[in-house]
Formats: sequence, C-alpha cells, structure tokens
Amino acid sequence: MDLSLDRPESFLFVRRTSQETVTVVDRELDQSFLLAPDRLIEGWPAASASTLEVKHAEAVLELQPELVLLGTGVRQSFPPAAFLAAFLRQGIGIEVMDNAAAARTYDLLAGEGRRVVVGFILAGRSPAR
Repeated sequence: MDLSLDRPESFLFVRRTSQETVTVVDRELDQSFLLAPDRLIEGWPAASASTLEVKHAEAVLELQPELVLLGTGVRQSFPPAAFLAAFLRQGIGIEVMDNAAAARTYDLLAGEGRRVVVGFILAGRSPAR
C-alpha cells in the first residue's frame, strides 16, 4: 500500500504542535503569532492568556475573521472578559482551547473554506545552557 502526503494548497495549515512550538506548513515557530488561511503574522505580542488586552484583539480583528480561535499554550486558560468582549461586540465568535486543539480545529475549519483566524500563544524556547 502506497502512502502519500496530501498537502492542502489552498490555505496555510498547521502541521504539528509541541509544548514550545507550532509548525505552519514547514516553518517551526516558537513565538506567539496569528494565522489566517492566507496569512501568517509573526510577532503577535501575546505572552499569556491572562495578559491579553483589547489591543491584542484589534490585531486579530484586522484580519476580518468570521470566527476566532485562541490557543493558550499547553493548557486551556481563559483571557480577561474585556478581550473576549472585543470579538463579541463585533458579532464574531471566539473559542479558547489549548494549542493542540486550536491547531486541529483551525485546520478543519480552514479546510472547509471558513474565514477563521487562530492566535497561538507561545512562550518561546528557553536559552540553551
């Protein structure tokens, strides 16, 4: 039986997640970022779910999502209400989950042609000792 890799070419997809990284297509990222089916935005200044503010939501809203996913690291952690309300005021749903679940959900929804945006919170790798 032959196995072949079927890569979606119509959208940017998440290949894998780990405790410290997320791989988008073939690029391994270790700092927080935003991902839409057609754009990868590095350097999203989100250090943790608990420190998210409305200004962090504005960067996501600029991508004009119909649905937002928030990957909060290895564990699900809810952001402050003001951050969530920024989306709800615009009529945009937001789901909070760990990074692995956010990656799976994003790939599924993007594969269906949905205008989904996911924000991944990554702490970055520790310096080598």
